[in-house]
Amino acid sequence: MAERRPKHQGLERVLGTGALFSTAYGNVGSSIYYALGLVAIYALGMTPIVFLISGLIFAATAATYAEGTAMYPEAGGSSSFARHAFNEFWSFFAGWGQMLNYIITVSISAFFVPHYLGVFWGPLRHSPGDVIAGVAIVAILAAINVVGVKEAAGLNVFLAVADFMTQVVLVIVGCVLVLSPDTLVHNIHLGTAPSVGNFLIAIPIGMVAYTGIETVSNLAEEARDFGHTVPRAIGYVVVAVAVIYAFLPAVALSAMPVVHGHTKLAGEFAGDPILGVVKSLDLGVLKHAAEIYVGILASTILFIATNAGLIGVSRLTYSMGQHRQLPERLRALHPRFRTPYVAIGVFGLVACLTILPGQASFLGRVYAFGAMLSFTIAHLSVIRLRQTEPDRERPYRGPGELRVRGRRLPLFAVFGAFGTGAAWIVVTILNFDTLVAGVVWLAIGMATYVAYRRRQHLSLTQTTKIVVPKPIVEHEVEYESVLVAFEDGDYSPDAVATAAKLAARRRRGIHVLATITVPASVPIDAPMPEEERRAQATIESARVLGGRRVRGHWEKVRPGQAGRRIVDEAREMRARAIVLPLPRRRAGPSVFGRTVETVLAERPCRVIVESSPSTDSHAAAA
Repeated sequence: MAERRPKHQGLERVLGTGALFSTAYGNVGSSIYYALGLVAIYALGMTPIVFLISGLIFAATAATYAEGTAMYPEAGGSSSFARHAFNEFWSFFAGWGQMLNYIITVSISAFFVPHYLGVFWGPLRHSPGDVIAGVAIVAILAAINVVGVKEAAGLNVFLAVADFMTQVVLVIVGCVLVLSPDTLVHNIHLGTAPSVGNFLIAIPIGMVAYTGIETVSNLAEEARDFGHTVPRAIGYVVVAVAVIYAFLPAVALSAMPVVHGHTKLAGEFAGDPILGVVKSLDLGVLKHAAEIYVGILASTILFIATNAGLIGVSRLTYSMGQHRQLPERLRALHPRFRTPYVAIGVFGLVACLTILPGQASFLGRVYAFGAMLSFTIAHLSVIRLRQTEPDRERPYRGPGELRVRGRRLPLFAVFGAFGTGAAWIVVTILNFDTLVAGVVWLAIGMATYVAYRRRQHLSLTQTTKIVVPKPIVEHEVEYESVLVAFEDGDYSPDAVATAAKLAARRRRGIHVLATITVPASVPIDAPMPEEERRAQATIESARVLGGRRVRGHWEKVRPGQAGRRIVDEAREMRARAIVLPLPRRRAGPSVFGRTVETVLAERPCRVIVESSPSTDSHAAAA
């Protein structure tokens, strides 16, 4: 019987601090391209103060997520924390709030993409051009995610770095050219422009700037040395974001000051505030080039943020479905593409509907409603876990403690809960349309949850996770010398025969590794029955041909990671040789395919690429 080895069961932990940071900052950093304008609409000259206050709340929230995720390195974020601290009902409540966050992230990011592309075509900066383009972007990305999007990790890292460096340059240039403390002071007319109510509303809306902190938690299951990498990555994000938001709003309000209760930042450039900053700087001959550069960079990053939101929706839906919080139909996988096409379609449609009114400020308030609710539950969960599980190992503990009646409470979580809770109350009470939208969303979620739970004969608080059966595990020969790798069921008897000859000379065994590529839009441990059966059949076929000395297992990898996994496997088992079948010829510049070329480039041992006789070729060794 072929097996899947215990040490590789579950998610493959391959992400380090750099990968987690770049992914998180790619999401958080993208928010500045619309958050600055949204906050200025309400806060006017108080915008820098709003970002300072919301930044302090964000820092406390980040510490909460760092402690909670290090304790429970699993996807779900606040939903996961609430499950362990309270029960399944509160876990669903937090998860449903997260769902709203992801949907608004999709719609608000897509809505602002055309505003920055307006540097090439003016009508995209106004209605109906921005609405039509935003809906089209969501529809296109939803279709791509159903087919199975392949994330370009290297491109995401590059864009995150380019984004951060661009923002740093803008801050430096802006401080030199336009920053004026006198102007910033004269911009403030609290009580009139802005009113106290608008100032208070601006604070929770300012939290939209920190969209994406959930990303690190959702990647925790794939993080290497999660107890250290996750808190460190979150800390780096906090520092990087603090640097930008401490100065960029001040630069923007110095370049576009408040005059008679109005500023271009909240008017003409509300839809593309960073482009407005560039236009307001005296850059001479570089001005037009800088505008084009910012327009392209911002639209690209927002496009990727839209896609990340759709992936987040699909992963969260899948996770909630696994815990029987949502109907099975919502988490159903496409029979061919193995992606959660129902969830992508349903929530993609909801995102499109929220874009149609063309009201960015409304989107910001609705995001604040869901985010503040979710963050508050996360804070309360960490506070409760300090009481119910005081002796549990905590690889990371947030700073500060507060003693109340003999109890030691995490100061950061108490401060964060007060801040996010108060912000949630403000944005709910002071905006009737936000109250209606939020209550309707929560009512739909509660009705769905209660009805589904009753049909499943489960209580509202009972935790029941769908169990995915694991292949039977048996003893494995140690230090096999030959590794045979097959990708996505691309079995080759010639490769096994070559391995058998090599192993015979070495008097050693053969290990077969079958990789299964999992689309980015679903969790990496998602059941893929057809692909798993094919991989298992590949291993069994190799055993029939190679005999009892053949052992094997299958593993799930992200697109483009198969080559890296094969190299790591060869090093772990101290393979003397790797045998790979020559992949089917595909269109593109790659001769052997990405997986083979990765293995050849790393080459931890001898590599034999075996082609089938039908190709009129032969085995090539490297």
